[in-house]
Amino acid sequence: MAEIVQQRIENRIPELEQLERVGLFSKKEVKSMLKRVTALEYKLHRLIITKVDFIAYIQYEINVLELIKKRRSRIGYQFKREEIEFSIISRINSIFRRATTKWKDDVQLWLSHIAFCKKWNTKVQLGKVFSSMLAIHPEKPALWIMAAKSELEDRNSSESARHLFLRALRFHPESKKVYQEYFRMELLHAEKLRKQQKELAQAEIDMGEYEFSPEIMSGKLAEVVYRDATGKIQGADFILSLLTIAAIFDFTKELQDTIIQDLQSKYTDDSLTWDFMAKRELGATVGEELQSAKGRASDIARREERCCQVYEEGLNSLNTEAMWACYVSFCLERFKRKTNVQQLKEKRQERLLAVLQRAHDSSLLKEDFYKNWLQVLLSSGDSEQTAAVAMAATQRYRQSVDVWYLALQTMVHLGSGATGKLFQDALTHVNPKLSLPLWQLQVEWSMTSQSPEETEALFQRGLLSVVPAVSMEIKEKYLDWSYRAGGYKKARKTFTSLHESRPFSKAFFTRMIQIEKDQVTPKMSNLRDFYERALREFGSTDDDLWLEYIREELGPSGHPENCGKIHWRAMKLLEGESVERFTAQYTLLQTGHI
Repeated sequence: MAEIVQQRIENRIPELEQLERVGLFSKKEVKSMLKRVTALEYKLHRLIITKVDFIAYIQYEINVLELIKKRRSRIGYQFKREEIEFSIISRINSIFRRATTKWKDDVQLWLSHIAFCKKWNTKVQLGKVFSSMLAIHPEKPALWIMAAKSELEDRNSSESARHLFLRALRFHPESKKVYQEYFRMELLHAEKLRKQQKELAQAEIDMGEYEFSPEIMSGKLAEVVYRDATGKIQGADFILSLLTIAAIFDFTKELQDTIIQDLQSKYTDDSLTWDFMAKRELGATVGEELQSAKGRASDIARREERCCQVYEEGLNSLNTEAMWACYVSFCLERFKRKTNVQQLKEKRQERLLAVLQRAHDSSLLKEDFYKNWLQVLLSSGDSEQTAAVAMAATQRYRQSVDVWYLALQTMVHLGSGATGKLFQDALTHVNPKLSLPLWQLQVEWSMTSQSPEETEALFQRGLLSVVPAVSMEIKEKYLDWSYRAGGYKKARKTFTSLHESRPFSKAFFTRMIQIEKDQVTPKMSNLRDFYERALREFGSTDDDLWLEYIREELGPSGHPENCGKIHWRAMKLLEGESVERFTAQYTLLQTGHI
């Protein structure tokens, strides 16, 4: 092992001598580098080697390269690159090869090597790395795409990129992503040829017998890819993804027309086709551009009406949930668009409400759409219809907490007299384990809309809940409401009546502590009692609670001599990481840093 290491170190001597001779590194720095790389080389030749050792060596060499680059820029010396940088880059590539040979399955290691080759512009080595990686990981489409893009962008080789995509399709004949990127590559290649032809024509350069193929420049190769892809992969979503790619290029009108014809002839049973065809009407050319706001609004209204006609045609042949979802989403998106023309705004609202009503009548309206429907109705000010929709939503989705919450929120906003009964109905239909949001909303409503007696009765019912999350939340709300409604005495009475009724949350105790502190003359004996009760519940895990107790004793009303006992009890009860955090914070507290 020592002989191999020594040989590798000796091979570096010319490079180190050049660094010192040209003034990029001092003699002391060269010696330090020699010592460091010797240690790194020995690590790579141990009986048991780790990936970390290789990465550390590579990172060190890359840092040296970066430092050389900065120093060259500073002193303005740009020579002897072959003897210095090229030697280091070659050595880094060699270390990467040794690492990827040993850990073939580590894709991230391969990608790190690729990133290095790209950064330092080693194109020949980059191709070799991709080739080796794909031989080991042919099952990953993303790697084939990355390699093909590298050939196209880094080496400007469309032929090599095409060859890689064809090889990728042998392994992944039904990969949407591979076909999409292959399709994009052929269009990029065509666009590049078109630009070259235009530049040569502008420069009036005679190309002799060489001619640009009009078929290739018009995207015929991309059309071949499209035909092959759609023959193997079905679905309107895939065809639309190819159409989106084609639409980026300004020379693909014929290709886009072909794709649209295929879409209309093969996938009329897919809602995405109708959605696309409808939205195309928004961009349809209708003549001269209108200058006035009313004129533009009128034109937009006509376009939107044509979109709706296409949706209606789609619903006649495809009355499905997905079709309604597309139609409602379109109307909702247009409604949310800002406009200063009131007539257009009212038209959009009227259309949206009509479509939502029809979707509801067809029993194909999802939960999510009720939220948008109710928001639109609330903004329209139609209280009667809003209440009717809210009730209809709860009838259709009786077990959905979200729908009940939305309906109850709406009824509270409207100030309906049936809200109380509706809350009771909601809690009987939903899963009790999921009912916390409904309890929270009911408590907030009761505190603002009902008498104190009715609110207290509600709290008492909530305390009986078998769901711990609900019971704990109700205790916190009950204590807070008692203080606001009846002052300190009522809060203390509520706390006393609840302090043995588990389960508890920490917030229940800390709120009572804060209430005591808010008094004109807080009693330290009461605070100790509250802290002790809290620590009985959370003392084994909550280090912050112990620290707050100690701070209280260090305050003007406390007894600092009690801190030692509290600290001893905390160290005895706390477990795991809580002990370490408590010790660190207690030390900072003693030294006055917190």
